[in-house]
Amino acid sequence: MLVMMLLSLFSFENIAFGADIGRETLAKNDGWGSNSTGVTGGSAAKAANVYTVSNRNTLVNALGSKTNTTPKIIYIQGTIDLNVDDKLKKLGLNDYKDPKYDFDKYLKQYDPKTWGKKEPTGTLEEARKRSQLNQKARVQIDIPSNTTIVGVGNNAKVIGGVFLIKSNNVILRNIQFQDAYDFFPSWDPTDGKNGNWNSEYDNVSINGGTKVWIDHCTFNDGSRQDHTFPSYYGRKYQHHDGLLDITNQADYITLSYNHFHHHDKVMTIGSNDKNTIDDGKLRVTLHHNRFENIVQRAPRVRYGKVHIYNNYYKGSLSTKEYPFSYAWGIGKSSKIYAENNVIDVPNLTSKNVISILSGSELRDSDTLLNGSLTQKIGANQGLKTSVGWTPTLFLSKDSVTKVKSNVLSKAGVGKIN
Repeated sequence: MLVMMLLSLFSFENIAFGADIGRETLAKNDGWGSNSTGVTGGSAAKAANVYTVSNRNTLVNALGSKTNTTPKIIYIQGTIDLNVDDKLKKLGLNDYKDPKYDFDKYLKQYDPKTWGKKEPTGTLEEARKRSQLNQKARVQIDIPSNTTIVGVGNNAKVIGGVFLIKSNNVILRNIQFQDAYDFFPSWDPTDGKNGNWNSEYDNVSINGGTKVWIDHCTFNDGSRQDHTFPSYYGRKYQHHDGLLDITNQADYITLSYNHFHHHDKVMTIGSNDKNTIDDGKLRVTLHHNRFENIVQRAPRVRYGKVHIYNNYYKGSLSTKEYPFSYAWGIGKSSKIYAENNVIDVPNLTSKNVISILSGSELRDSDTLLNGSLTQKIGANQGLKTSVGWTPTLFLSKDSVTKVKSNVLSKAGVGKIN
């Protein structure tokens, strides 16, 4: 009854958009997500399965169990903080911390000067893992199949946690995702030359999910940006992982008109070189997305067939907070087809647009780099220029001269229609 009253009071056909975007589905031929039956989300939901939510409790109730496949549409109003208890009280490190976890002792125990390059083991590391699991149980929210989640107006936010998609047929639109903050980063001395602190959470994790459309969303770290945190063992103590990661045989995904900004590791497609089972999956289209003040992984790809077109990248090599490293990470058996993208990073050379991480293939054409069309990126670095497939699922592609203006005017929250 309450849901029906809300629907009558707030005619979503008239809120900010001129149409009920909760009923919209992915257009035919709009990227890999449109393959086969496409992405319809909860568009077929009956009135009883249409909800308006404004906090964690009402969101969880509307979603139901992760096995609840009934079509449902969920409209988010205002800010939903996932890092709260059942009384909506904000939770912090001490609420999740295992009694045996002591960060000062942790730093002393695993200092590379005495511990060496081996991975942490023992009582303190086990206590850190238990602490992290305590937090995960609270802040990670499963999104069931046949679900559409839409932000109302320009200010719908989900902060402090993770939308986990292991399901089929999901649509997320017009939502700001911020600050998937890990209180208990792990130290890995084998990660890179000098080791690294690694965090657990992405704002959105498509982990084995299929047929997913994420459109006109905005992703960033909110007020707790990683460059403001201290360093330990000479490495930044990072509390954030990716903004949107796609892993574990996830497939048929379209990411359109999103805005990713002020973050280090933006997007991983394929999490591990050893996951050979990913080969033939991880089919993803990225178009008309805006990447601004990011460092790397936009995206970083393993195995997947990824179409990257009409995206706009803006950054700087010299900023201390977010020094641009690369746009596309060319990883294990990746098959990237890139075209008509625009990159504005002063002093960036064409060979530094990509990072070659292992055996891979890239087909690039018409990249506009700092106002000039480049030669085929990767060709002078020994990459194959044929990737063994040609995209057939795409809407009309913008001329590269129109990409920047189109993306700036249309990508991100509040810009649908």
